[in-house]
Amino acid sequence: MNAFLRTSLVLLFAVSASCASSAQVKQYRVNVVKQYPHDVRSYTQGLFIEDGQMYESTGQYGSSTFRKVDMATGSPLRRLDFSDRYFVEGSVALGDSLYILTWTSRVAFIYDFNTLEYIATRSYPHQGWGITTDGKQLIASDGSSRLYFMDKDLNIVRTVNVRLHGKPLNYLNELEYIDGRVWANVYTTNMIVLIDPDTGMVDGVVDCTGLLPQKLKTPDTDVLNGIAYDGDTGKIYLTGKNWPLLFEVEIEEK
Repeated sequence: MNAFLRTSLVLLFAVSASCASSAQVKQYRVNVVKQYPHDVRSYTQGLFIEDGQMYESTGQYGSSTFRKVDMATGSPLRRLDFSDRYFVEGSVALGDSLYILTWTSRVAFIYDFNTLEYIATRSYPHQGWGITTDGKQLIASDGSSRLYFMDKDLNIVRTVNVRLHGKPLNYLNELEYIDGRVWANVYTTNMIVLIDPDTGMVDGVVDCTGLLPQKLKTPDTDVLNGIAYDGDTGKIYLTGKNWPLLFEVEIEEK
């Protein structure tokens, strides 16, 4: 085989592989089903539903909280406040334990999920961003293209590199586990990606452009961030940092 033919075939295979990769990534749009009030002072970092109840962790130094939220009003039914030295990030419940991450302090807080009583502060090996669970293990992001799979003691069991169209996808943020896929907000964008937890490959992209109407935005309104899934009803909820609304949504393929 001559060099020209060999080079041509390599290019052909590369293009074919790229097209195949692109074809496998489904494109979705969101449709709003219902909307609820959301506290505009809530700089949403983590969002999840357990037994029909919504919980939210919020960030910023000096105003970081964890909240048990009344969805009808957006107000906290119970609230934990954190020291000014901590910037709280993602949160999740696994079994009887509640895990709350911090951004750069490299510690995670553990509470009794049923009582919200403090249990321990644990060393955490990297920056805390998002965290979720598949019901057996914890799954976390650190703002890179990696997902970390951890046991209940926060020991890393394995790591996967997330790729979209064959390229690393950075800024993975708030996470939620839905029907065998890790959903991840991509920080500073209106995009949510659906990740195969076994391979790290993105096989779906949800375009959330326009979810929050422009007329409702203020100088304090920040980016899309917050995915919650009610496993009992199949309902999905989205919000953002300092957004005035929480949205129940459905997705449909474009």
